[in-house]
Amino acid sequence: MRKVILKLHVSLDGYLCAARGDPMDWVFRTYDDELKAWELAQLRQAGIHAMGRALYEEMAAYWPTSTEVFAEPMNSIPKLVFSNTLEEATWAETSIARGDAPHALQRLLQERAADERPILVHGGASFVQGLLRHQLIDELLLIVHPVALAKGLPLFTSPMDLHLISSRTFPAGAVLMVYGRS
Repeated sequence: MRKVILKLHVSLDGYLCAARGDPMDWVFRTYDDELKAWELAQLRQAGIHAMGRALYEEMAAYWPTSTEVFAEPMNSIPKLVFSNTLEEATWAETSIARGDAPHALQRLLQERAADERPILVHGGASFVQGLLRHQLIDELLLIVHPVALAKGLPLFTSPMDLHLISSRTFPAGAVLMVYGRS
């Protein structure tokens, strides 16, 4: 069965960002070539890249003209943006899912059950938090950076039991932690 996999960079204390509008430079201080290669491989394995509207708008403004190594999989793999307000999707290979995001994702899983490539969820925060609350994320790929932000936008807003599937340390200090739902 197709998995829904969440891939996010988080601080050691579980925050996605320090505060709205603050730079994400803390991610790049411990972002090395091995982590970049791992992340690129994950992007290429996805059958669909899923995201909320706010993140979609950021990515759609950046990736179509980017020459970074991530641009090819981000531009060529189908994308699904969950939004009730987005008028049209201008980024190539993008569809819009309307309605309640958890229910729209459940419909997608049923409609495309034969495709076994994972749905890779990128964010944003409220979109991800809703999917987590409805237990629609099968695996969490958390890239934990060795920084404590002390406050900001948290990944988790409700309790959740998880089990560790695997972990990997990268040379610059970030740690990949792969969790499944318990």
